[in-house]
Amino acid sequence: MNLTGQTLIAMPGMGDDRFGNAVVFMCAHSPEGAMGLIVNKPTSDLSLSHLLDQLSVEVSAEAREMPVHFGGPVEHGRGFVLHEKGYASPVSTLDVSDAFAMTAAIDILEDMAGGGGPEHAIIALGYAGWGPGQLESEIARNGWLICPGTPDLIFDTADPDKWEAALTLLGVSPLTLSAEAGRA
Repeated sequence: MNLTGQTLIAMPGMGDDRFGNAVVFMCAHSPEGAMGLIVNKPTSDLSLSHLLDQLSVEVSAEAREMPVHFGGPVEHGRGFVLHEKGYASPVSTLDVSDAFAMTAAIDILEDMAGGGGPEHAIIALGYAGWGPGQLESEIARNGWLICPGTPDLIFDTADPDKWEAALTLLGVSPLTLSAEAGRA
């Protein structure tokens, strides 16, 4: 199973409040582990302009304002930009899928501060990480559902609506979900 480019939907009763109703876009998944970004939990106190100010990056009048997301509980001080594939940093961009790429270098923020950069993007601090077999075990214990990672879901759906929208992609109503796992 390779979940790179897919989206995880947190199930009720996961047991970790940081992932309550989380939608996680999977940037990498291999036998060595997995890495993803929570894409529906904007921070309440940090925006792109505040982040750029903290990094001493000059902001032009053309720069757009956007939230900074809680990307996950690992390495809170490390930033990532999940974006459409049309943008590539000369320093470091990871091609995730046909539609998505991820950049973790400051030059993408400098481009965005100047009014450039990718048109569609999510900025995140921290990431969600799993060791070998850990994510597969959580899926087997009913911790996550898996749905396609689509640009519409990730970039065009409002953050508070992403969890339910992801479930809808699977034809699942949130009202039918249970925190209990079972076996037939």
